[in-house]
Amino acid sequence: MNENLPIVYISILLGLLAIVAIILIRQIIKTRKIENRFSKLQDKLQNQKGTAQEYYELAVIYLDKKLFVQGVQLLQRAIKLEGQLEPENRALIYNALGFAYFSQEQYDIAIRHYKEAIKLYPEYTIALNNLGNVYEKKLLVSQALDCYKQTLASEPNNAIAQKRVQSLEKRLVIN
Repeated sequence: MNENLPIVYISILLGLLAIVAIILIRQIIKTRKIENRFSKLQDKLQNQKGTAQEYYELAVIYLDKKLFVQGVQLLQRAIKLEGQLEPENRALIYNALGFAYFSQEQYDIAIRHYKEAIKLYPEYTIALNNLGNVYEKKLLVSQALDCYKQTLASEPNNAIAQKRVQSLEKRLVIN
């Protein structure tokens, strides 16, 4: 029994190292793929006019990198080309703009963009949740609660909205 113990430990260690190596390789491949797409989109959009989808896609990469100002500029270009897009896709752009402004703590502008996204696509639960989040940041509890309840009307199993409704209702009862 004691003779096999070092082999068991080494086997476990090798197994863990293999898992870490696989996770690391997957992350490297994913990052490289994103960076390649980023580079291609950047080159294309600097040299020629792109589609609304390309501007949106590049803007999302900028937002992931927390480069909000550049992301906003690209999203505004995408909006100018919004005639190419269905209302649901335009709603995605407005939601991303809301996120960019929210991340820069420009809450009133974020609210305007989230509302525009919801106007274009009323069942857009992500935008409803985001709008509720902004209202919470601004301490507008009843408006936030309304947004989360709207989310639950469209998507009853939305975990975020369920959790936020419970929390906000407790706050309203306490106050």
